[in-house]
Amino acid sequence: MAAVGAGVAVWAVQSHSAAAPESKSPSVNLKAQEANALLQGALVQVDRHDSEGAARTFRRVVELDPRNKLAWYNLGVIAQQDGKAADALVSYDKALKIDPSFTSALFNEAILLKPAEPDRAAGLLKRAVAADPKAATAHLHLGYILADQGRSDEAGGAFRRAALADPSLRSQVPERFREFASPSPTSTPAGSTR
Repeated sequence: MAAVGAGVAVWAVQSHSAAAPESKSPSVNLKAQEANALLQGALVQVDRHDSEGAARTFRRVVELDPRNKLAWYNLGVIAQQDGKAADALVSYDKALKIDPSFTSALFNEAILLKPAEPDRAAGLLKRAVAADPKAATAHLHLGYILADQGRSDEAGGAFRRAALADPSLRSQVPERFREFASPSPTSTPAGSTR
């Protein structure tokens, strides 16, 4: 899921539907169940636009379960939306230490780093599209970085993959790269010949 604001795509708060992990110790299992219940409560707070309350609840989740990547990620989203880039980066990094291929965290961290550290952002976006080749906005932003670096062929490829994954993004491809993002005249969007 993506939320778009002020021309920058940010992957939004995420939930999970997996059951609480099994544990050898009943007290640890209760802790995991409590963390899962709190996580669900925090998501309700987000739905009610109570980001301050949700942040408190997500922090409680990571106190109970420091390896809860969704709580760390969602803390990052809230911090990013509140303009607290440093806090967001810390939270995304913690989520990525737990799951290095967590596409949403890779993407959001790349968006934060893109203006000041484009090479690092490009590396994160490459990891995101390796984990999810259909991550259209990640391809799009990777294309922007590569274009800014004068790597036109690579940028064209990234823009093409973005438009193939989500044709509505074609309008966001810079004019000089639109030919790369155009569908082939001999194929339909599904990839079969006409």
